[in-house]
Amino acid sequence: MNKTHKLETILWSIAFPGFGQLLNGHLIKGFVFILLEFVINVNSSFNNAIMLSFLGKITEASKVVDHQWLMFYPCVYMYAMYDAYKFAEGKNPRLSFVPFAFGAYFVTIGLMYSPKVFFGISFGPIWLPMLFLIPGIGIGFIIRYFLIKLTIKPNNGG
Repeated sequence: MNKTHKLETILWSIAFPGFGQLLNGHLIKGFVFILLEFVINVNSSFNNAIMLSFLGKITEASKVVDHQWLMFYPCVYMYAMYDAYKFAEGKNPRLSFVPFAFGAYFVTIGLMYSPKVFFGISFGPIWLPMLFLIPGIGIGFIIRYFLIKLTIKPNNGG
């Protein structure tokens, strides 16, 4: 089986956690991620919240979603993306997991703050976590950059 490219596995993992693993030939792991996504999605009423959010019914979305179950989703989702990326064709850059980890962390923070109103606007359990992903990944890349700079050993050879 030919290995897939990193971008392809990332995009399929964004579409549905576990699809990237299936593309990489990791069938058991892929089906575990699909099962986890299904269990979390059903128990958190995530699809209902997504639908209501896209229809502009943020208050209803906040009422229908079960935050206790939804708190599992960012870590499963981002880890599935990282895992698919890691095992796809191509070199794995040093500390490539850091942006994924910080993305999951920030999405979780966005989910925790989603019941709050900011600037008179309620973003709800879908839009606020999605907005928090952007700085999460950005900060992850910045931290990764500094960690790489700190851990590079100077070449003292002459």
